[in-house]
Amino acid sequence: MNAIKQAIPDVLVFEPRVFGDARGFFFESFNRKVFEEATGIRRDFVQDNHSRSSKGVLRGLHYQIQQAQGKLVRVSEGAVFDVAVDIRKASPTFGQWVGTILSAENKRQMWVPEGFAHGFLVISEYAEFLYKTTDYYAPKYERCISWDDASIGIDWPLAGATPVMSEKDLKGRSLLEAEVFP
Repeated sequence: MNAIKQAIPDVLVFEPRVFGDARGFFFESFNRKVFEEATGIRRDFVQDNHSRSSKGVLRGLHYQIQQAQGKLVRVSEGAVFDVAVDIRKASPTFGQWVGTILSAENKRQMWVPEGFAHGFLVISEYAEFLYKTTDYYAPKYERCISWDDASIGIDWPLAGATPVMSEKDLKGRSLLEAEVFP
């Protein structure tokens, strides 16, 4: 498995070695030793989540201000544009974002550490999105930053379309108003 550093060094994209033939394919979707060697940190994943969304659905930018969750995310069907935003006030990359295409075809995964807001846009007809988390979901600590915050400036591949969003996500706050990490 190849670990690819992103413009924000704490965010990594993992590209697996895929073994395939006429019967299908096989790859390791997670290997703790490889993950620890690539990140330099040990994380225990405590929860796996799976969502399905239609084309044009945008989820995020989500985070938990307490019980912060690191997320290892991937797509098993379809494709998404996946985004991580650094919301650690003391970080030299505070307010910056990185994004990548995750798809069933490329089998890539992105590590979104604690202290980051996360979101994705479905760019295929539908997408099945899977993620491992380092802490449990805690609704009372969940926060949302607005997907279109100009101070962050995410270049979503919308091609002029309006994303489909939940009521909760439509009420996301600007980065300047949001509760962030120290």
